[in-house]
Amino acid sequence: MADLLHTDVLIAGGGPCGLMLANELGRRGVSCLLVDPKPGTAFNPQANATQARTMEHFRRLGFASEIRAQGLPADHPTDIAYFTRYTGHELARLQLPTAAQAVTNIKAMGGSWSAAELPHRVSQKFVEATLRRHAEALPGVDVRYGWALENFEDRGSDVQAQVRASTGGESVQVQASYLVGADGPRSGVRTKLGIGWDGVSGVRREFMGGKMFAVYLRAPDFYSAFPHDRAWMYVSVNPQRRAFMASVDGQSEFAFHAAVHEGEDADAWTAVDAQRIFNEAMGAHMPIEVLSLGIWTAGHSLVAHAFQRGRVFIAGDAAHLFTPTGGLGYNTAVEDAVNLGWKLAAVIRGQAPPQLLDSYEPERKPLAERNTAYAQRFADSVGSFGASALLEQAGTDGQAERERASAYLNQHVRLEFNIPGVTFGGRYDGSSLIVKDGSTPPPDEAGNYQPSASPGGRAPHAWLEDASSLYDSFGFEWTLLVLGPDAAGSGGFRQAAATLGLDLKVVVHSSATLLALYQAPLALIRPDQIVAWRGSNDSQAQQVLVQASGHHGPPICS
Repeated sequence: MADLLHTDVLIAGGGPCGLMLANELGRRGVSCLLVDPKPGTAFNPQANATQARTMEHFRRLGFASEIRAQGLPADHPTDIAYFTRYTGHELARLQLPTAAQAVTNIKAMGGSWSAAELPHRVSQKFVEATLRRHAEALPGVDVRYGWALENFEDRGSDVQAQVRASTGGESVQVQASYLVGADGPRSGVRTKLGIGWDGVSGVRREFMGGKMFAVYLRAPDFYSAFPHDRAWMYVSVNPQRRAFMASVDGQSEFAFHAAVHEGEDADAWTAVDAQRIFNEAMGAHMPIEVLSLGIWTAGHSLVAHAFQRGRVFIAGDAAHLFTPTGGLGYNTAVEDAVNLGWKLAAVIRGQAPPQLLDSYEPERKPLAERNTAYAQRFADSVGSFGASALLEQAGTDGQAERERASAYLNQHVRLEFNIPGVTFGGRYDGSSLIVKDGSTPPPDEAGNYQPSASPGGRAPHAWLEDASSLYDSFGFEWTLLVLGPDAAGSGGFRQAAATLGLDLKVVVHSSATLLALYQAPLALIRPDQIVAWRGSNDSQAQQVLVQASGHHGPPICS
């Protein structure tokens, strides 16, 4: 059958989630076919904030530095700043390091920001292009933009699907072991599976609740007319028009989003309207070139009822839909791909039974519910602030109102953008793959992260004596950390890994500091850098690896 394509995994959707999954699978020698009806990766900026945990995953794949070199110039500020209008009064600001400073600053940071990477302000269009380039370089990865998934059937033993080029022609039959729908909020895969949403939608707020007008624009004269210090995000707060704008290239391109008022027919707006709306936020006439415009809706906090049906999975925006406060949608999608990627690869390569895949939903769905709730909280905070006409008035009344706004917005900007607890604190405590040790995980707080090796969370990070990252010493698959000056035995884990066919790297660090950080001489780290187990010896190595890798066996009791 010349028109029958065989692949291990068929991926519908070429956004960050689908592309990240292709990279995870391709790096592990698993074949995949990615289809997306768009002609290529994103033209519009879309998401603009890559969180630190996502940057750590890009580091794990080897291209974090490449991502950090894109977007804003290395010396461009990444502040978030609030103004009555861009030529008016500055109300609040969160100062953040430039891309160049982030690389050096992170090595001196600890506590909540004990990490291998800091966040990076880069538009999704650049991230997608990089992910695509790396995916296409991997053997067995077939990336096809301009191709759409038309239909599929889970036949129990495989998935039979039909894909067709957007230019026409006959549909092509695809036989895959698994299908992943990373095909966005209107997911055809989720719809065909009959999976609905839980959560809330249609929330109305003065800002970030309801219709939003999006303009990708070029304004080469902006910085010469802007009377304040540069930032990455510029938020306009006034009673006429609430808006925010993110710098795309640090020179002339911006992603501009403005609230649409009740009664306005924004669907009919043109470039002329875009100029008018931009002028309202600017507080002056500033000629712009409109590169694209569109409408989107803020006020979603939705999570799919289920993330899996048989051999078919959903991920990214197909599985959870956010109001984009905090930048959590794109970053949650990347971690979906990381979680599902190593599990699909392990099953397809015969290193784990298919039951391992049943852990995807129990691990990722609670995190989606957690993260959408955080995003809703941030949106409520900024959307509930009332912008009074006094903000722009002269005199003592105006000054008092600006001071009130400053206090509120300075508090809000830290609530939304200084979120190490959200970034690093996601946990899989309810997962059957986690070997519990009876310890109490740290509290889940947006603005505070407590590094903890309590099984189920991100492995605590540290910089080593040679200035390298602890994460850089991990294996790409499973890692056993052997910590402290008196090295514990690891033979049991080596033997168990060989028996189970697992790729396990044993890493010895004699540092007493690391031993204190992990509070155990042995720690088993999953391929996604989650602590699966920690303990004092390898006497239960076989049982630990059986449970953590999804093989059959009863959970180990602490």
